Amino acid sequence: MGDAHTVRVLSTLALMGAVRSLAGRYEAESGGRIDADFAPTLALLDRLRGGEQADIVILTKQALDDMAAQGSVVAESCVDLARSYVGAAVKAGAPHPDIASPAALRATLLGARSVTYSRLGASGIFFAGLIGRMGIASEINAKACIIPQGFTAERLVTGEADLAIQQISELKLVPGVEIVGPIPLEMQKTPAVFSAGRLAASAKAAQADELLRFLTSAEAAPALRESGLEP
Repeated sequence: MGDAHTVRVLSTLALMGAVRSLAGRYEAESGGRIDADFAPTLALLDRLRGGEQADIVILTKQALDDMAAQGSVVAESCVDLARSYVGAAVKAGAPHPDIASPAALRATLLGARSVTYSRLGASGIFFAGLIGRMGIASEINAKACIIPQGFTAERLVTGEADLAIQQISELKLVPGVEIVGPIPLEMQKTPAVFSAGRLAASAKAAQADELLRFLTSAEAAPALRESGLEP
């Protein structure tokens, strides 16, 4: 597989669609290959602490900054890739509920049979805080389908929930669902920012830096947008 040209990437789930769609183009243009694995940021941090090797990590900006401060990621290599907004989805063909305003979102959440969100992902942590601030956490959690990690929208397809909350880029990866839209942007004061950097232990600095330049290039931007992210 041309191991010398293979860059190992550990990426948060939110970038899965974009990285997969860009991998073929990167290989064709540079001759380099991307070997990528995807999991929520907190799960990736556990794996890295456990000694898993990689050349590049794509995490939430805060997590990457923390790794750079500890010296495990090369600070000068860190680049911001995209902003991501948390949104809602329903099963394909289902009516789209009103989530356009904070009051409408509140009514929709309270009226839903079951809401699904993830415990580990950035979106799940945001949503748990949001329903707490709205004062409806106990009502929502009493009927919520909270998954440890993975794609919440899969629970729409199985019928376990009728409203899925996650990063829009992650909702878009599940077939058979429709995006309702973002949670009102005034409630998302600080959208998640996803950033990439080279691990200090990587033996492939030149290849990793070339891939980081590609991911932040103008030609990568359309794939990021297509996957539901904002470059």
